[in-house]
Amino acid sequence: MWEKFYSKNGLAAKNIAKELMNIKAGEKIPRISDYCHKLSIGRGTVQSALNLLVDMKAIQLEARGHLGTFLVSKDNNLLLEIAGIAPLIGSMPLPYSRKYEGLATGIVEGFESTGKTVNLIYMRGGVNRIEAVRTKRSDFAIVSKMTADHIIAEYPNLKIFKKFGESSYVSSHKIFLAHPDEEIGKDGVRVGVDLESLDQKQLTLAEFENKNAEFVNVNYMQLFDMLLSKQIDAAVWNADDKRMIQTFKAIDFFSPKAKKISKDTTEAVIVIEGDREKEIAEKWNLVNEKQILDTQKSVEKGEKIPRY
Repeated sequence: MWEKFYSKNGLAAKNIAKELMNIKAGEKIPRISDYCHKLSIGRGTVQSALNLLVDMKAIQLEARGHLGTFLVSKDNNLLLEIAGIAPLIGSMPLPYSRKYEGLATGIVEGFESTGKTVNLIYMRGGVNRIEAVRTKRSDFAIVSKMTADHIIAEYPNLKIFKKFGESSYVSSHKIFLAHPDEEIGKDGVRVGVDLESLDQKQLTLAEFENKNAEFVNVNYMQLFDMLLSKQIDAAVWNADDKRMIQTFKAIDFFSPKAKKISKDTTEAVIVIEGDREKEIAEKWNLVNEKQILDTQKSVEKGEKIPRY
């Protein structure tokens, strides 16, 4: 059956499959003459293409006389495969917090609710995630608005595709202390900094740049263990990480510069290549952003089990 898609009728079926992705079950499909005009093909080719899609069980149609033909049901995954449209691949932060788990769950379920599929990969560091977009290893990257603005200034071919609003990425950042009575302004205070996490690096440098601190390069997933073992005295980190909040004393930023940067680190945004916006927008079509955020909140509250 799949061999038929290499024929003239099969190529037409591929194009019609793509068109049908935007039609909901129960809705009327365009007339044969509409497809003829839009795709520059004959009536017989259109009818054969529709029959092929029905035979493949990608769609079920119902003719209702003068009312036209209606789409009774469709298999979106099969239509995507026939149309040659691969699912989007998105890169996200490592899911160490309920907020990230909630965002991932919301995106997955948001796509599923429209009959589409999205594949998510998880990578440490917003710079690494955006690099995955630039090197075509993923179609979009979830990062903070601060990271997006910083990197887009360097690579103007990138753009912010969607914004999810404040507190969608992190609730806030804090300074975590290995010693509860630590004076973070003292000379030689050892501060953990992850050079691959732009948010954590910029906040850390802004807060400690005038404090004669000793910066210790560390993977942010090691911050907890290094604070616990007293290998570092302080670290800037995400207040959504319950293990950190429950174990160490957390204080707010003193530096006005760090406070200003912190605001733009709380919002999650999607970064894509600008010249792919139309293609990616077609795949995001009908995915409801409010639904994504509502799901994220439900996961954070423990009302919904994460699924991503």
